[in-house]
Amino acid sequence: MRIEKDFLGTVELPNEVMYGIHSHRARQNFDNITSFPFSWYCAMGTVKYACYLTYKKFKQTASQQIQSPKISFIDDNVIDALIQSSLDVSTGKYFEHFIVPAIQGGAGTSINMNINEIITNAALKYLGYKPGDYHIIDPIEHANIFQSTNDTVATALRIAIMQLLQQLEEAINQTRFSFEQLERQFRDTLRPGYTQMQEAVPTSFGKMFSAYNDALSRDWWRVSKCFERIKTVNLGGGAIGTGLAVPRFFIVEVVNELKQITHLPLARSENLVDTTQNFDSFVEVHAILKSHAVNLEKISNDIRILSADIGHKIMNIPAVQAGSSIMPGKVNPVINEFIISIAHQIYANDLLISNLCGQGLLELNPYVPTIGKAIIESLTLLISANKSFTNYCINHIIIKENYSLELLYKSASITTALIPYIGYHKATEIALLMKNEDLTVFEANNKLKYLPNEKLQQILTPHALIQLGYSIKEL
Repeated sequence: MRIEKDFLGTVELPNEVMYGIHSHRARQNFDNITSFPFSWYCAMGTVKYACYLTYKKFKQTASQQIQSPKISFIDDNVIDALIQSSLDVSTGKYFEHFIVPAIQGGAGTSINMNINEIITNAALKYLGYKPGDYHIIDPIEHANIFQSTNDTVATALRIAIMQLLQQLEEAINQTRFSFEQLERQFRDTLRPGYTQMQEAVPTSFGKMFSAYNDALSRDWWRVSKCFERIKTVNLGGGAIGTGLAVPRFFIVEVVNELKQITHLPLARSENLVDTTQNFDSFVEVHAILKSHAVNLEKISNDIRILSADIGHKIMNIPAVQAGSSIMPGKVNPVINEFIISIAHQIYANDLLISNLCGQGLLELNPYVPTIGKAIIESLTLLISANKSFTNYCINHIIIKENYSLELLYKSASITTALIPYIGYHKATEIALLMKNEDLTVFEANNKLKYLPNEKLQQILTPHALIQLGYSIKEL
């Protein structure tokens, strides 16, 4: 066991652990098991890596400019060890030693200190020392050099979000491409339309899939614009964005260093104070995620209804798992239910994020850990939703073309297509006869003789039914 101390006292820790007293206290104070996002952990390592590289450049530049340095610099071997250990953290190494829960108080100080302690102890091991030998490398004096929780944690969150946004863009596109393929395949396959759960005018599966394709195209476009909303970071701004106790060289250079490392379109905020305290950009980005969730829920619900045993089942979705522990052969639309569940979790996250972003006080928002957890959760869930929906549902949809056409010709709503030729009242007579005697539109017309059969066949072709309006010549 080793003993670590802070201004509150001392604690005993196992010799081999990479965390320290600050992490230990946080773990005790915030007694919950909410998992800290792995992507955010890795991004913290990346931010620290950029900070240490920038510090090394600052030291080189400052040493050349100052004949008799009035400040002491960190030894090169220590900086190099911190660079290596932070690079390890950026790849996810030592994540098992990150013990601070996601939901916590303190604006993320516990996140920053847990990372600092891990990086410090890893660096100590690189130099041949033991974890806890803080007289050689200190988690605050060295690992946190020219940094604050309030700029590093928020910047890392933006990086994690942007990396996940890239994955979400690709996932949305894959879903969209699948619907685009279905649109082409079933362009002229007719089906009854439905409004308010009742049969409405004829449409096609191609029209339905084209609507889904366009909705997802808008989602993709909106998500692609999210980078503009969160690309500005406050790294280098220190505690509240004023840069107090931070060299100007560091403030100017560190974001450029981070941009080169991540290959993300990052930019230093023109107003570091604003970016440190105001989180409306997170609210805006998550609103876009919510819009995508709304579209996914609507599409999932449509497919679930059209493939349901109750009513007219004109499409089959794949059987992916047994649906009951007691009813033999039962299969449930679990993928659709999964999508809908995710959508409602995102709606809940949206309310949480809006509320907590509004709870920022004066120069800082103390709720960045919970806000960040919710945004990353929403992104991760949406990526999962798109992949599952595409791979286990959309790509295996089967359209019951003949049955769908049979239903359409027995649907009284198809008589809407006859109104330009015989008027509303005669079309209503055909519709009522169809309903009362369970006839197709062709059989009812044969009885009433309102249209020649050849003309009726022409009116009810897929082209005539799904074209946009009609011309006088067609009458």
